[in-house]
Amino acid sequence: MKKKLAVSALAFALTTSGFAMAQPFTAPPASAFQDHDWDTPPSDFREVQRQGFHDGIEGARKDYDNHRRPDVNNRDEYRHPHVAPSLQSDYREGFRRGYQTAWDHMMHANANDGPR
Repeated sequence: MKKKLAVSALAFALTTSGFAMAQPFTAPPASAFQDHDWDTPPSDFREVQRQGFHDGIEGARKDYDNHRRPDVNNRDEYRHPHVAPSLQSDYREGFRRGYQTAWDHMMHANANDGPR
């Protein structure tokens, strides 16, 4: 009887311990990057803002893929944009919006993917 109880307790512990463990990091599905509605810059953006927006999306993807925390200030492209000094503020605005939009999209796509 004790052996049967011990085996049952061990089996129960092994099957339920997975629920308490942290889930491994999983990348968003490929479709998260193929849905093109979310990555269109706002229509009122000027050209340099659109460029920044797209660069921000790419920066967020790189950070996400490399498991970095989301922080636009850690991106060299944001801190030192390769545009004329008079356009840097607009570029950074677009970059910041693109970066945030991409992170929001990736987190939402990953959350809907469910546990693995």
